Amino acid sequence: MKIKISLLALALGLLFAAPLQAQRKVLAVGNVKINPSVETAAKAEGTLLPLQRVTEAIDGQLIDALNGTRKFEIIARSDLDSLLEEGGFTGEGLQVGGSDYLVVPAVDDFQDIVETFSANGRQATKRTIRLGMVARIYDSQSGKLIESANFQFNNREAKNILGSVQRKGEYSAALLRQIAEEMAEKCANRVVDVIYPARIIAVTGPQATINRGDGTGIESGQLWDAYALGEELIDPDTGESLGRTEVKVGTIRIDRVTPKFSTGTITENFGVSKGAVVRMAQ
Repeated sequence: MKIKISLLALALGLLFAAPLQAQRKVLAVGNVKINPSVETAAKAEGTLLPLQRVTEAIDGQLIDALNGTRKFEIIARSDLDSLLEEGGFTGEGLQVGGSDYLVVPAVDDFQDIVETFSANGRQATKRTIRLGMVARIYDSQSGKLIESANFQFNNREAKNILGSVQRKGEYSAALLRQIAEEMAEKCANRVVDVIYPARIIAVTGPQATINRGDGTGIESGQLWDAYALGEELIDPDTGESLGRTEVKVGTIRIDRVTPKFSTGTITENFGVSKGAVVRMAQ
């Protein structure tokens, strides 16, 4: 009898736990592409190799960054483009391996300039890298574009050339990896904010808990503004929803960041409550 009761309890636990897991959205991520004009310019300037290296690095870093948000089930297929061509656009919408959303990233700007000069009897270099990327977020079921976000990265660094060519190469690789990591993090955080706006999930006295943790751009010491959502806004011309009205109800200073959530002190309170949307203060 005890064994039967235990098995029944286990079955019920699995039954009620399943819907919680099913709430996770499935996100398909396309390979990072290089716009043809950017690739042509890089060839002419002799910077095609660093462009390809940073693009390949972003490709892998973006998957890691999105997975690190713990918000999605990730589908990352190297042949995603072939699947899109095969499926095509039909009256029933675009189907991408059963995904809910599709992210299509592309590099739309790149410049890599290395200047050599002498200072205090030493030869030095200054490297300037500019990188631009756009990420389009689609509803996989309808093929509708939800958001198109642009990201820019500028990096200026100088380094004395005291070692060999190999040492210079190691420096270049490290710089490109740094750029790739930052661009991937920016893109992943934007995707999360579009699909799952950050919200307050608990308020206890002067403390608020936000559903953002490690890997989502939130850090101790930051200030986040809280907004209460009001009436839905409908475009009179298209009938489409433009979102909802927002009223600022307070400010939160982040004190602690955990892998899955963050807590902070409410420094301004005009009605901060559970469910309020929060955004980093500008």
